[in-house]
Amino acid sequence: MKKTYKIDVDCANCALKMEDAAKNTEGVKDCTVNFMTLKMAVEFENGADPKAVMPVVLKNCKKVEDDCEIFF
Repeated sequence: MKKTYKIDVDCANCALKMEDAAKNTEGVKDCTVNFMTLKMAVEFENGADPKAVMPVVLKNCKKVEDDCEIFF
């Protein structure tokens, strides 16, 4: 399953950090962050619940970029 989320991040480097943090989250198969459109496309692993996974993704992203936001 793939879902796209609106994000708030200050720079392209920070967006890349968010992408890496999301990719390393359990339940996420792949993730792409587009800084120009401020969107995060997340592909979830089979059986993963996006409503349970995304708060963990946000927590992991805030570890690398504390002023980022994901709107879900």
